[in-house]
Amino acid sequence: MTGGNRRKWKDSHLPGGRWLSPVLILLLWEAGSRGGLIPPRILAAPSDVFETMVGMIVSGELPANLAVSLQRMGLGLVIGTAIGLATGLTAGLSRVGEQLIDPLMQIKRTIPSLALTPLLILWLGIGEAAKIALIAFATMFPVYLNLYGGIRNIDVRLIDAARSFGLSRIEIIANVILPGAMSSLLIGLRYALSISILVLVVAEQVNASEGLGYLVNNARDFMRTDIIVVCILVYALLGLASDWIVRRIEVRALQWRPDMVGAVA
Repeated sequence: MTGGNRRKWKDSHLPGGRWLSPVLILLLWEAGSRGGLIPPRILAAPSDVFETMVGMIVSGELPANLAVSLQRMGLGLVIGTAIGLATGLTAGLSRVGEQLIDPLMQIKRTIPSLALTPLLILWLGIGEAAKIALIAFATMFPVYLNLYGGIRNIDVRLIDAARSFGLSRIEIIANVILPGAMSSLLIGLRYALSISILVLVVAEQVNASEGLGYLVNNARDFMRTDIIVVCILVYALLGLASDWIVRRIEVRALQWRPDMVGAVA
């Protein structure tokens, strides 16, 4: 490709830009539904999905069940993050801690979290505890791994420089190691948030009487594809919102690193 053609290829763009293909798919979907090509029991029309979503919001059904799902996800995420922080700090800051904790975490890494669902149900029952434990178990590893890696990848010259200024071990950890590992920790937190939503979807399929998963199960029994699509959209919005929140935290927490702020902003 010549320089002129390459420049022309870079400058070329379609009207509507990146919104064109999603809008086109929605229009084809709506036309297919209205024309009878896509029966409602297979997939409801976008207009019906929108109408159902508005109705569920106005009636309070969607906000009430969303609040239950958020509570499950939040509790599991807090517990998993706390365990990940404690184990990551212990293994990252101590050789003994590393020898005790890292082998266990590596074993945990090889076990798919969802494979523990039957055991958790046997141990904790089919109530809230098993769902929250499943989310906590799944989210602790990305926090642990990224914090541990962040601490171990701190430039040794920075630590030597801090020692030359007479800083104690506690001061070096507080002023050099932890700030240096912050970007890795936030990446781990972002992964943990995404995983928590993924596990929430599965956990709520297990005998849930409230929450988005309950709505999906109920809708499946009555072949209400419009409600199922509404819940899928809410899950997607949850993922986008959680990612946006972590990015805002990164911008605030990493103001001393303009390169990182520029990358995440």
